[in-house]
Amino acid sequence: MKVFVDTNVVLDVLLERQPFYNDSFFIFQLVNMKRIRGYLSAASITDIFFIANRELKNRERVYNMVEGLTALFTIAPVTETTVTDALTLRWKDFEDAVQFVTARENGAAYIITRNTQDFSSGSIEAATPEQFIRAIADIEK
Repeated sequence: MKVFVDTNVVLDVLLERQPFYNDSFFIFQLVNMKRIRGYLSAASITDIFFIANRELKNRERVYNMVEGLTALFTIAPVTETTVTDALTLRWKDFEDAVQFVTARENGAAYIITRNTQDFSSGSIEAATPEQFIRAIADIEK
């Protein structure tokens, strides 16, 4: 199953943000065990780098973290078509629209995010890491 992982979930892991870390880290483990195929947008990578570097103040460590992300996740491109399709949605938050279109272009079954309401206008189910963990447990029964 393909899932699109939103920026906030990745940052929860990289920055060990509580109380979100454990469930978000479990998503990483599911990807690592190949129980799901995780996608990040190329647009997220720059945001992740910027925020992690601002918080950690250790550029080399952040480079290593981002290299780890590229080894674990499929990095989905953001193309001109991605942007123009996101513009047609006219969502309040354009960044979320780009994330949604990227997920849709790559056939994601879920968008895993802590801000599910930001994706409520979309056709892909949005779930928090906790909700997704419960859903996948139900699927595997």
